[in-house]
Amino acid sequence: MREVLEEALRAEAAGEPVALVTVVSTQGSTPQKAGAKMLVHADGRIVGTIGGGCLEAEMTRRARQAIEDRRVQVTSYDLTPEEAGEDGLVCGGRMQVLIEPVEGTPVLCLFGAGHVAQPLARMAKACGFRVEVVDDRVKFANAERFPEADRIVVEGFAAATEKVTLGPNTFAIIVTRGHKGDAEALESVLGRGLRFVGLLGSKAKTVHIFAALAERGVSREELVRVHAPLGLEIGAQTPDEIAVSILAEMIAVRRGVDPARSGSMKMDLPGRLKPEDSTR
Repeated sequence: MREVLEEALRAEAAGEPVALVTVVSTQGSTPQKAGAKMLVHADGRIVGTIGGGCLEAEMTRRARQAIEDRRVQVTSYDLTPEEAGEDGLVCGGRMQVLIEPVEGTPVLCLFGAGHVAQPLARMAKACGFRVEVVDDRVKFANAERFPEADRIVVEGFAAATEKVTLGPNTFAIIVTRGHKGDAEALESVLGRGLRFVGLLGSKAKTVHIFAALAERGVSREELVRVHAPLGLEIGAQTPDEIAVSILAEMIAVRRGVDPARSGSMKMDLPGRLKPEDSTR
Protein backbone atom coordinates (compact mmCIF):
# COMPACT_ATOMS: atom_id res chain seq x y z
CA MET A 1 0.00 0.00 0.00
CA ARG A 2 2.85 2.36 0.78
CA GLU A 3 4.22 2.02 -2.75
CA VAL A 4 0.79 2.84 -4.18
CA LEU A 5 0.30 5.93 -2.01
CA GLU A 6 3.83 7.19 -2.63
CA GLU A 7 3.30 6.86 -6.39
CA ALA A 8 -0.03 8.69 -6.09
CA LEU A 9 1.67 11.57 -4.29
CA ARG A 10 4.49 11.64 -6.83
CA ALA A 11 2.00 11.71 -9.74
CA GLU A 12 -0.04 14.45 -8.09
CA ALA A 13 3.06 16.59 -7.56
CA ALA A 14 4.07 16.07 -11.19
CA GLY A 15 0.59 16.84 -12.48
CA GLU A 16 0.15 13.37 -13.96
CA PRO A 17 -3.45 12.12 -14.10
CA VAL A 18 -3.92 8.79 -12.30
CA ALA A 19 -6.73 6.87 -10.63
CA LEU A 20 -6.66 5.17 -7.25
CA VAL A 21 -8.53 1.83 -7.27
CA THR A 22 -9.60 0.50 -3.86
CA VAL A 23 -11.46 -2.64 -2.89
CA VAL A 24 -14.07 -1.32 -0.46
CA SER A 25 -15.97 -4.51 0.35
CA THR A 26 -16.01 -8.23 -0.47
CA GLN A 27 -18.42 -11.13 -0.19
CA GLY A 28 -17.39 -14.76 -0.24
CA SER A 29 -14.03 -15.91 -1.57
CA THR A 30 -12.01 -13.14 -3.32
CA PRO A 31 -8.35 -12.75 -4.34
CA GLN A 32 -7.99 -9.59 -2.23
CA LYS A 33 -9.84 -8.20 0.76
CA ALA A 34 -11.22 -4.75 1.52
CA GLY A 35 -8.47 -2.14 1.57
CA ALA A 36 -6.41 -3.54 -1.32
CA LYS A 37 -5.28 -0.77 -3.66
CA MET A 38 -3.68 -0.19 -7.01
CA LEU A 39 -2.84 2.98 -8.91
CA VAL A 40 -3.58 3.25 -12.62
CA HIS A 41 -1.85 5.72 -14.93
CA ALA A 42 -3.55 7.19 -17.99
CA ASP A 43 -1.42 4.98 -20.25
CA GLY A 44 -2.48 1.81 -18.39
CA ARG A 45 0.58 1.31 -16.19
CA ILE A 46 -0.31 0.07 -12.71
CA VAL A 47 1.31 0.05 -9.28
CA GLY A 48 -0.01 -2.40 -6.71
CA THR A 49 -2.66 -5.07 -7.25
CA ILE A 50 -6.26 -5.86 -6.40
CA GLY A 51 -6.08 -9.49 -7.48
CA GLY A 52 -4.78 -9.81 -11.02
CA GLY A 53 -6.43 -11.50 -14.00
CA CYS A 54 -9.57 -10.28 -15.72
CA LEU A 55 -10.66 -8.40 -12.59
CA GLU A 56 -7.58 -6.22 -12.67
CA ALA A 57 -7.76 -5.77 -16.43
CA GLU A 58 -11.39 -4.63 -16.22
CA MET A 59 -10.70 -2.24 -13.33
CA THR A 60 -7.72 -0.83 -15.20
CA ARG A 61 -9.96 -0.14 -18.19
CA ARG A 62 -12.54 1.53 -15.98
CA ALA A 63 -9.87 3.53 -14.17
CA ARG A 64 -8.52 4.91 -17.45
CA GLN A 65 -12.07 5.89 -18.38
CA ALA A 66 -12.50 7.57 -14.99
CA ILE A 67 -9.32 9.56 -15.59
CA GLU A 68 -10.67 10.72 -18.94
CA ASP A 69 -14.13 11.53 -17.53
CA ARG A 70 -12.72 12.96 -14.30
CA ARG A 71 -15.47 11.23 -12.34
CA VAL A 72 -15.45 8.87 -9.35
CA GLN A 73 -16.88 5.40 -9.99
CA VAL A 74 -18.18 2.72 -7.65
CA THR A 75 -18.51 -0.64 -9.35
CA SER A 76 -18.95 -4.33 -8.51
CA TYR A 77 -17.28 -7.40 -9.95
CA ASP A 78 -18.55 -10.98 -9.69
CA LEU A 79 -16.05 -13.82 -9.40
CA THR A 80 -18.60 -16.59 -9.87
CA PRO A 81 -18.18 -19.10 -12.74
CA GLU A 82 -21.17 -17.60 -14.53
CA GLU A 83 -19.69 -14.08 -14.53
CA ALA A 84 -15.93 -14.71 -14.67
CA GLY A 85 -15.89 -16.75 -17.88
CA GLU A 86 -13.20 -19.14 -19.03
CA ASP A 87 -10.27 -16.77 -18.53
CA GLY A 88 -11.45 -15.06 -15.34
CA LEU A 89 -10.79 -15.56 -11.66
CA VAL A 90 -13.32 -18.07 -10.30
CA CYS A 91 -13.25 -17.52 -6.55
CA GLY A 92 -16.98 -17.57 -5.96
CA GLY A 93 -17.17 -14.13 -4.37
CA ARG A 94 -18.03 -10.55 -5.19
CA MET A 95 -16.03 -7.34 -4.83
CA GLN A 96 -17.08 -3.71 -4.67
CA VAL A 97 -14.46 -1.30 -6.01
CA LEU A 98 -14.02 2.46 -5.69
CA ILE A 99 -12.20 4.25 -8.52
CA GLU A 100 -11.02 7.79 -7.76
CA PRO A 101 -9.29 10.00 -10.33
CA VAL A 102 -6.39 11.88 -8.74
CA GLU A 103 -5.34 15.14 -10.32
CA GLY A 104 -2.40 17.32 -9.51
CA THR A 105 -2.68 20.98 -8.61
CA PRO A 106 -4.35 22.85 -11.48
CA VAL A 107 -2.15 25.47 -13.12
CA LEU A 108 -3.36 28.89 -14.23
CA CYS A 109 -1.00 30.16 -16.92
CA LEU A 110 -1.73 33.84 -17.59
CA PHE A 111 -0.51 35.22 -20.90
CA GLY A 112 -0.68 38.93 -20.21
CA ALA A 113 -0.13 40.78 -16.93
CA GLY A 114 -2.61 43.62 -17.23
CA HIS A 115 -5.56 44.81 -15.16
CA VAL A 116 -7.69 41.64 -15.44
CA ALA A 117 -4.73 39.34 -14.83
CA GLN A 118 -4.02 40.78 -11.38
CA PRO A 119 -7.35 39.95 -9.69
CA LEU A 120 -7.60 36.68 -11.63
CA ALA A 121 -4.21 35.56 -10.31
CA ARG A 122 -5.14 36.53 -6.77
CA MET A 123 -8.52 34.77 -6.78
CA ALA A 124 -7.26 31.67 -8.60
CA LYS A 125 -4.52 31.24 -6.02
CA ALA A 126 -7.13 31.38 -3.26
CA CYS A 127 -9.05 28.64 -5.11
CA GLY A 128 -6.08 26.29 -5.16
CA PHE A 129 -4.46 27.00 -8.53
CA ARG A 130 -0.75 27.28 -9.11
CA VAL A 131 -0.27 30.65 -10.83
CA GLU A 132 2.21 31.41 -13.60
CA VAL A 133 2.38 34.80 -15.33
CA VAL A 134 3.86 35.66 -18.72
CA ASP A 135 4.40 39.11 -20.23
CA ASP A 136 7.16 40.75 -22.24
CA ARG A 137 7.05 43.88 -20.04
CA VAL A 138 8.93 43.75 -16.75
CA LYS A 139 6.92 46.76 -15.56
CA PHE A 140 3.86 44.51 -15.55
CA ALA A 141 5.19 41.01 -14.95
CA ASN A 142 6.90 41.34 -11.59
CA ALA A 143 6.56 40.08 -8.04
CA GLU A 144 5.31 43.42 -6.74
CA ARG A 145 2.20 43.25 -8.96
CA PHE A 146 1.83 39.47 -8.64
CA PRO A 147 2.97 38.49 -5.13
CA GLU A 148 0.93 35.27 -5.31
CA ALA A 149 2.55 34.03 -8.54
CA ASP A 150 4.53 30.80 -8.36
CA ARG A 151 6.40 31.69 -11.54
CA ILE A 152 6.85 34.90 -13.55
CA VAL A 153 8.34 34.81 -17.04
CA VAL A 154 9.34 38.06 -18.75
CA GLU A 155 9.68 37.08 -22.38
CA GLY A 156 7.81 36.99 -25.69
CA PHE A 157 4.71 34.81 -25.50
CA ALA A 158 5.83 32.14 -27.96
CA ALA A 159 9.25 31.73 -26.35
CA ALA A 160 7.75 31.75 -22.85
CA THR A 161 5.73 28.60 -23.55
CA GLU A 162 8.96 26.62 -23.12
CA LYS A 163 9.34 27.95 -19.56
CA VAL A 164 5.84 27.55 -18.13
CA THR A 165 3.77 24.52 -17.17
CA LEU A 166 1.67 23.43 -20.13
CA GLY A 167 0.07 20.06 -19.49
CA PRO A 168 -3.23 18.21 -19.13
CA ASN A 169 -4.11 20.15 -15.97
CA THR A 170 -3.21 23.62 -17.25
CA PHE A 171 -5.71 26.44 -17.71
CA ALA A 172 -4.19 28.90 -20.19
CA ILE A 173 -5.84 32.34 -20.12
CA ILE A 174 -4.88 34.80 -22.82
CA VAL A 175 -5.31 38.43 -21.79
CA THR A 176 -2.51 40.26 -23.57
CA ARG A 177 -2.57 43.94 -24.47
CA GLY A 178 -3.44 43.48 -28.15
CA HIS A 179 -4.44 41.29 -31.07
CA LYS A 180 -0.85 40.46 -31.99
CA GLY A 181 0.02 39.16 -28.54
CA ASP A 182 -3.27 37.28 -28.30
CA ALA A 183 -2.69 35.52 -31.61
CA GLU A 184 0.93 34.67 -30.74
CA ALA A 185 0.03 33.26 -27.33
CA LEU A 186 -3.00 31.36 -28.62
CA GLU A 187 -1.11 29.74 -31.48
CA SER A 188 1.64 28.74 -29.05
CA VAL A 189 -0.63 26.88 -26.64
CA LEU A 190 -3.02 25.17 -29.06
CA GLY A 191 -2.37 21.50 -29.81
CA ARG A 192 -0.69 20.86 -26.44
CA GLY A 193 -3.57 18.99 -24.83
CA LEU A 194 -4.32 21.62 -22.18
CA ARG A 195 -7.33 21.34 -19.90
CA PHE A 196 -8.63 24.80 -20.78
CA VAL A 197 -7.68 27.55 -23.20
CA GLY A 198 -9.49 30.88 -22.91
CA LEU A 199 -9.22 34.07 -24.95
CA LEU A 200 -10.54 37.34 -23.53
CA GLY A 201 -12.12 39.75 -25.97
CA SER A 202 -15.13 40.62 -28.06
CA LYS A 203 -16.71 38.27 -30.58
CA ALA A 204 -15.42 40.45 -33.41
CA LYS A 205 -11.86 40.29 -32.07
CA THR A 206 -12.13 36.54 -31.55
CA VAL A 207 -13.37 35.84 -35.08
CA HIS A 208 -10.59 37.99 -36.53
CA ILE A 209 -7.88 36.16 -34.57
CA PHE A 210 -9.37 32.75 -35.34
CA ALA A 211 -9.51 33.58 -39.04
CA ALA A 212 -5.86 34.64 -39.05
CA LEU A 213 -4.80 31.45 -37.24
CA ALA A 214 -6.88 29.28 -39.57
CA GLU A 215 -5.01 30.82 -42.52
CA ARG A 216 -1.75 29.88 -40.76
CA GLY A 217 -2.85 26.26 -40.62
CA VAL A 218 -4.38 25.96 -37.15
CA SER A 219 -7.16 23.38 -37.38
CA ARG A 220 -10.80 24.15 -36.79
CA GLU A 221 -10.87 21.32 -34.23
CA GLU A 222 -8.33 23.18 -32.07
CA LEU A 223 -10.06 26.54 -32.47
CA VAL A 224 -13.51 25.33 -31.45
CA ARG A 225 -12.05 24.10 -28.15
CA VAL A 226 -11.06 27.63 -27.18
CA HIS A 227 -13.34 29.29 -24.64
CA ALA A 228 -14.05 32.58 -26.38
CA PRO A 229 -15.46 35.05 -25.70
CA LEU A 230 -14.26 34.15 -22.25
CA GLY A 231 -16.16 34.10 -18.97
CA LEU A 232 -19.65 33.30 -17.72
CA GLU A 233 -22.28 35.87 -18.64
CA ILE A 234 -22.81 37.78 -15.38
CA GLY A 235 -22.80 41.33 -16.74
CA ALA A 236 -19.20 41.87 -15.59
CA GLN A 237 -17.71 45.31 -16.23
CA THR A 238 -14.79 45.99 -13.88
CA PRO A 239 -11.50 44.04 -14.02
CA ASP A 240 -12.39 42.28 -10.78
CA GLU A 241 -15.84 41.32 -12.05
CA ILE A 242 -14.39 40.06 -15.34
CA ALA A 243 -11.87 38.01 -13.36
CA VAL A 244 -14.74 36.49 -11.36
CA SER A 245 -16.56 35.50 -14.58
CA ILE A 246 -13.41 33.90 -16.00
CA LEU A 247 -12.58 32.02 -12.81
CA ALA A 248 -16.18 30.79 -12.55
CA GLU A 249 -15.91 29.24 -16.02
CA MET A 250 -12.57 27.66 -15.13
CA ILE A 251 -14.00 26.15 -11.95
CA ALA A 252 -16.99 24.79 -13.86
CA VAL A 253 -14.66 22.96 -16.23
CA ARG A 254 -12.46 21.78 -13.38
CA ARG A 255 -15.46 20.32 -11.55
CA GLY A 256 -16.97 18.68 -14.62
CA VAL A 257 -19.85 21.13 -15.11
CA ASP A 258 -20.70 22.19 -18.67
CA PRO A 259 -20.08 25.97 -18.76
CA ALA A 260 -22.60 26.31 -21.59
CA ARG A 261 -25.32 25.34 -19.12
CA SER A 262 -24.01 27.91 -16.65
CA GLY A 263 -24.19 30.95 -18.90
CA SER A 264 -20.92 30.60 -20.81
CA MET A 265 -20.33 33.05 -23.66
CA LYS A 266 -18.59 30.42 -25.81
CA MET A 267 -19.53 31.16 -29.41
CA ASP A 268 -20.18 29.05 -32.47
CA LEU A 269 -17.69 29.43 -35.29
CA PRO A 270 -18.88 30.16 -38.80
CA GLY A 271 -18.43 27.40 -41.33
CA ARG A 272 -15.64 29.29 -43.05
CA LEU A 273 -13.42 31.65 -41.11
CA LYS A 274 -12.59 34.86 -42.90
CA PRO A 275 -11.10 38.10 -41.54
CA GLU A 276 -14.13 40.01 -42.82
CA ASP A 277 -16.37 37.92 -40.55
CA SER A 278 -15.15 40.11 -37.69
CA THR A 279 -17.28 43.00 -38.95
CA ARG A 280 -20.53 41.08 -38.62
